[in-house]
Amino acid sequence: MKKIELEIVALSHSITQTHSYAVVLGETNGLRRLPIVIGGFEAQAIAVALERMQPSRPLTHDLMKNFMMAFNIELHEIIISDLQEGIFYSKLLCSNEHDTVEIDSRTSDALALAVRFGCPIYTYEHILESAGILMEDTGKKKRPDEEKQLVQETGSKEDLKSMSLEELNQLLNEVLEQEDYLRAIAIRDEINNRKKKY
Repeated sequence: MKKIELEIVALSHSITQTHSYAVVLGETNGLRRLPIVIGGFEAQAIAVALERMQPSRPLTHDLMKNFMMAFNIELHEIIISDLQEGIFYSKLLCSNEHDTVEIDSRTSDALALAVRFGCPIYTYEHILESAGILMEDTGKKKRPDEEKQLVQETGSKEDLKSMSLEELNQLLNEVLEQEDYLRAIAIRDEINNRKKKY
């Protein structure tokens, strides 16, 4: 079967399920999108890696990467290989100097590792056919920062806009201490937007 390359284009709250997030994968050379519902911890693990944040202690996926690297195990790619009753199944394609193996994985964990290793994400046509969404081609090329967006809604944007810069910096320190990296990203973005204006 021919593999289709995907990339993470958005991460947002799931509209359909509370306390869940949706990671949206986009076809690299196409218009189809594949939304996958994931849990909050997994969304945070993906967001931390996408935003290149450095937690004070390694998160589980960082530990997994460190473990793999310590034993010279390379992650070549992840494949979203199946979809059954609304559940996505994935595999990690790994190797060391002696062997290459496919390891079964939850898709959210596979994506968190793919971001950390910088490896490609693939799926198959039948999965995109059954669960993908076709985006309209407006003919207008999007800027990279418009296409790859990390949407964060745990703290209302209006709440952040009403805070002073000093209050935002204090809140940022508090949420970083609580290791709430998704919320930290939204606060950091609000601080950066204000600095650009001045």
